[in-house]
Amino acid sequence: MVIAHSLFSDFDIELFKAGKHFKLHENFGSHLTELHGEKGCYFSVYAPGARYVQVIGDFNYWDGSDHNLYVRWDSSGIWEGFIPGLQQGDLYKYKIYSHHDNKIREKADPYARLYEIPPNSASVIWQNDRNWNDTTWMKNRHQVNKLDSPQSVYEVHLGSWKKKSPSESLDYEELGTQLVDYVKKMGFTHIEFLPVMEHPYFPSWGYQCTGYFAPSSRFGNPDEFRLLIEKLHQADIGVILDWVPAHFPSDEHALADFDGTHLYEHPDYAKGFHPDWNSLIFNYERPEVRSFLISSAHFWLDYYHADGIRVDAVASMIYLDYSREEGQWTPNEYGGNEYLAAIQTLKDLNTSVYRDFPDILMIAEESTAFPGVTKPVHDGGLGFGLKWMMGWMNDTLEYFKRDPIHRSFHHHDISRSLTYAFSENYVLPFSHDEVVHGKKSMVYKMPGDEWQKFANLRLLYTYMFTHPGQKLLFMGCEIGQTSEWKIDQGVEWHLLDYTPHQGTQSIVVQLNNIYKSEKALYGTNYNSEGFEWIDWGDNTNCVLSYVRKHHGAWLVIVLNMTPTPRLGYRIGVPKCKEYNLILNSDDTDYWGSGLTVNKKISVEQTKSHNRQQSIVLDLPPLSGIILKPSKHD
Repeated sequence: MVIAHSLFSDFDIELFKAGKHFKLHENFGSHLTELHGEKGCYFSVYAPGARYVQVIGDFNYWDGSDHNLYVRWDSSGIWEGFIPGLQQGDLYKYKIYSHHDNKIREKADPYARLYEIPPNSASVIWQNDRNWNDTTWMKNRHQVNKLDSPQSVYEVHLGSWKKKSPSESLDYEELGTQLVDYVKKMGFTHIEFLPVMEHPYFPSWGYQCTGYFAPSSRFGNPDEFRLLIEKLHQADIGVILDWVPAHFPSDEHALADFDGTHLYEHPDYAKGFHPDWNSLIFNYERPEVRSFLISSAHFWLDYYHADGIRVDAVASMIYLDYSREEGQWTPNEYGGNEYLAAIQTLKDLNTSVYRDFPDILMIAEESTAFPGVTKPVHDGGLGFGLKWMMGWMNDTLEYFKRDPIHRSFHHHDISRSLTYAFSENYVLPFSHDEVVHGKKSMVYKMPGDEWQKFANLRLLYTYMFTHPGQKLLFMGCEIGQTSEWKIDQGVEWHLLDYTPHQGTQSIVVQLNNIYKSEKALYGTNYNSEGFEWIDWGDNTNCVLSYVRKHHGAWLVIVLNMTPTPRLGYRIGVPKCKEYNLILNSDDTDYWGSGLTVNKKISVEQTKSHNRQQSIVLDLPPLSGIILKPSKHD
């Protein structure tokens, strides 16, 4: 028996139909409650194309004939009702009979908080435990997430960070100990999870999502996922979640063809099908779909205390011609290639999220030169807080892949990024995408023999951590993993038995510590006042030198991009009496050559590089040097 009941007010319906309801998880889905003194579960589903909808589950032997939901009178397309006697853990689906065909569809709940472990696909009645023990973190996280705070992100795929066997990953509880301890030891400020939202196909890495309100049941239940986040917060580590509003898979049990209509996907093939991923694209022109998506983002920030959301594949959302040839797309009403409805969805997303959660981060993976990605919406931008700096990543890796003998002819490639480094608020990403599909691991992208490969990698990371912008490294990159990332294998932790990998891990720890402790490296990340070239044009020696600075504090960075030591190399420097060496990537502690670099370097009153004073350095091969003034005049 189903009892008529509703969690919707008239105002809820008005907001939903206008695309402005951003807490739909409080209305839709399954909610354990009590009605007329009887405990049970309220269900609500959006299916305007349905003739009628039944709730089926293990509690009625998957026969919904006695559990028909009621359709609301207001033409909202919402079916709802209360079923007595149901409890936490019961399995269910919606059995949908469509107005448009004779096919009977059995669909998982789009708003479910938990699903069966794939390949099973039923929804699970689940009430989130809201008892959190991260008050101190939540009170202070605005300091950690400020743009002028250091943010060094460790990107992780939960299912393959560490494996118990090829088919068995660590669960949320085990990750809450091992992963938390490791990230703390390494000195990262944040961890970013590849999508944890439920997804039927494990090798999709989570980017083919079907459960927009449910953490994957592969690793435990929602409360255990909450405890993982809580432990990260207790260790002063922020949590960023990858989120995929750009597309979704066409699995029979999920969102596709939900009620016999194109309810969630756009009906126009040119707007509704993604050729790159063989997936469906959300209909951003339908207000109810916009409410669904933005509610999902709010849910993870609210119910799971996420500290940031990284929005995947933004470029594929905002361009009508993305991955389409001429004739395969239709211009917008102004004749352009911008998808105006998707752009407005992102603006509504960022405006609402920063209004309700002002101390979090919204991060765009956007690979084009679309203007104003991190500009406020009220100034005409998309409203993100940060954007991945894909141009820097591509140029930097192309340069470092080159044999050093050829680098002098491409010296401008490594300095080009400073011509646009302050056009957006950037994150410098060496992500999972760079170590898959034949692209090689980070260390094996580097040229030369084994020693040179690791020296290049240490130099690359020194350049990254001293370049303007926040930082991101994918798991395994911090130890110089030699194989590409494989989802059925864990990080190659056994490599830490060997000195080169120990050295790579050690320098990442040191770079994280320096980055967090030296305000010159982060305090003015997004303003040209925080960066000053000493010499960007020494292509003969392939040496870059520059100053990072903030409010009277500064560091001098010198990078030797060749395996040839540069002895007696003079550079002009800001005025002080003496510099201290605070990092040499060629140090023997990191498996470097050990060429001696003085720990203290006196400043000489000799003009160089348009400065009145200078220093003379012996630059080790393939090395990055960081110097700090020790005595000011």
